[in-house]
Amino acid sequence: MIFSPPTDRPALDAGTFDLGDGLTIHRLGYGAMRITGKGIWGPPKDHDESVRVLKRAVELGIDFVDTADSYGPFVSEDLIAEALAPYDDVVIATKGGLLRTGPNEWPVLGKPSYLRQAVQMSLRRLKLDTIPLYQLHRIDPEVDRDEQFAALKEFQDEGWVRLVGLSEVDVDEIKAAQDFGLSIVTVQNEYNLGNRKHEDVVDFCESEGIGFIPWFPLNAGKLADDGTLDDAANEVSASPSQVALAWLLKRSPVMLPIPGTSSVEHLEENTAAAALDLPDAVFDRLDQATRDAS
Repeated sequence: MIFSPPTDRPALDAGTFDLGDGLTIHRLGYGAMRITGKGIWGPPKDHDESVRVLKRAVELGIDFVDTADSYGPFVSEDLIAEALAPYDDVVIATKGGLLRTGPNEWPVLGKPSYLRQAVQMSLRRLKLDTIPLYQLHRIDPEVDRDEQFAALKEFQDEGWVRLVGLSEVDVDEIKAAQDFGLSIVTVQNEYNLGNRKHEDVVDFCESEGIGFIPWFPLNAGKLADDGTLDDAANEVSASPSQVALAWLLKRSPVMLPIPGTSSVEHLEENTAAAALDLPDAVFDRLDQATRDAS
């Protein structure tokens, strides 16, 4: 069963989050990794459908699109520019710091010289004068951390990026970036009903007013295997994926899920979750079940 929203722009029902510097977005966005080829490598199987997905996302009220130069590589950024530029009120976030050497291969490279090249090429591909949100895809353990933070600060000083974020970091690393002088507005870590290892990061982000972007948001882990999620979905007359997204949105006011898909049908199903009012009892039952399973 799939929940049908009462409006034609359900993403607006997710509520808003202030990223900072005058940028406010609705809390359910779109992650543009899946509009590439198999293994997140090369062009999509259906180019026109990928363009339709991006355009439809905006029609549904989504105003936050997250990508990375490594998706394709470069394919996702090119498609976003083709479908959405000049963007109007849509906030584009991208990331740099991962190389691509083949399908499903993601070597880390955080040398400032490479990051400088990466951000300039993202600007060109996305057809932007300034990237609204630029995220360090990973902190490279082989490069001095402060050098990578300094590169992000340089990008802001040069006007290449407006706001900065981090990806796959712990609380100490966020604090290190803050101590360096960076205003970190988002953190993008894996987090979902099936994987809650970054619970402390979510709590820290909430206390600091930092947006938390959970990637792989639809993973339900053991809850999908034992029927717990299906039971919850039946109770609220929605699909399991919609319940997983609604749970995330209810988990914290700084939560910014970005479910990705290459299908308009799945996009519409995912976005409808923003209008799903998950009862407290269902939320609490899923919350406890995932804590017990971890």
